[in-house]
Amino acid sequence: MKYLHLIWAALFRRKTRTVLTLVSIITAFLLFGLLDAVRISFEQAGQSANGASRLQTQNRLSFIQPLPASLLQQMQQVPGAKIVTYANWFGGAYQDPRNQVFTFAVADNYLDLFPEMLVKPQERETWMQTKNGVLVGAALARKYGWKVGDKLPLQSQIFPDRSGSKNWQFVVDGILNAADKKSGAFFEGMVLMHWKFFDDTTPYNAGSVGWYVTKVADVNQADRVARAIDALSTNSDHETKTQSEQAAMASWIKQLADISLIVTSIMGAVFFTLVLLAGNTMMQAVRERTSELAVLKTIGFGDRSVLAMVLAESLLLLLIGGIVGLGLASVLGPVISAGSGGALNLPAAGAASWIEGLLLMLGIGLVVGALPALRAMRLNIVDALAGR
Repeated sequence: MKYLHLIWAALFRRKTRTVLTLVSIITAFLLFGLLDAVRISFEQAGQSANGASRLQTQNRLSFIQPLPASLLQQMQQVPGAKIVTYANWFGGAYQDPRNQVFTFAVADNYLDLFPEMLVKPQERETWMQTKNGVLVGAALARKYGWKVGDKLPLQSQIFPDRSGSKNWQFVVDGILNAADKKSGAFFEGMVLMHWKFFDDTTPYNAGSVGWYVTKVADVNQADRVARAIDALSTNSDHETKTQSEQAAMASWIKQLADISLIVTSIMGAVFFTLVLLAGNTMMQAVRERTSELAVLKTIGFGDRSVLAMVLAESLLLLLIGGIVGLGLASVLGPVISAGSGGALNLPAAGAASWIEGLLLMLGIGLVVGALPALRAMRLNIVDALAGR
């Protein structure tokens, strides 16, 4: 620490170059923090105390393949299955195809399995009695100014009604609020319609179900219940795959994209570029200070001291930029989540992300500083002072 002033002075000898390099490092670790938050957000999907007691059943071939509604009664008879409900993906857009709205056609008892969603009793009763009624998420209601009693036109990108039109008309009967505003933001960004109205209105559903959700009586018996449910359709044309809510979410996401692979690939490219950039900065810095390093050796600094000082300079450069970048990611993650209306739920960088980030800072700092530090250690005083 007694040489910190020398290291600091050497680091900011060329202020413009150092600041530009710091901006690159800050950007890299900001991106690392945000992308790691995206990965964690997807990995945590379905992880909750309530989610642990829910099983999701989908077509074994693909989640876009429907299942027959006749499975409902059979699943209700499975020992350990407490409540069974079902839903279909509707897909919707409000006013403009770019204004995508997560819309689901659900059974009347769907909310009984999801205590994470809160609806006023009177509004739920009205919804149950209104054929084309919908419950809208609070975030969507705030975004578009929807109120209870409003008529709500939605466009479906998939399902036309029996007249061939993809413009559907609904009535807002209630507002969906998340019990936990932090972890349940997704619930406030969805619309729930009646499955019966959906099935009666479009000629393309024909009594089929997108997926089933089963609440088990005992979480410890979830695996046995899942196997029993899948056994109902063995060797049929609609074999099922039943798994925990978390596993189902991960499976759905992976069919769309391997988030972990994407994040790892992007960050690999970013940090590879960062190593080249920071390494070039350190090489130039040491090359410009050849005579100064020779003077340090002349007045008594040993080879190891010079080596340590150059390495410390490299580590300090990475630590300053990395800590600022991860700090910005911790602040921006929740801000982005709040601005997305529930579509994203990016947590602030946690302990695991900070530990991984600090290890990356130290590792990259050692890598980019190793070669210039060795060059400085092996510097010949006479040659350096002679300009050779």
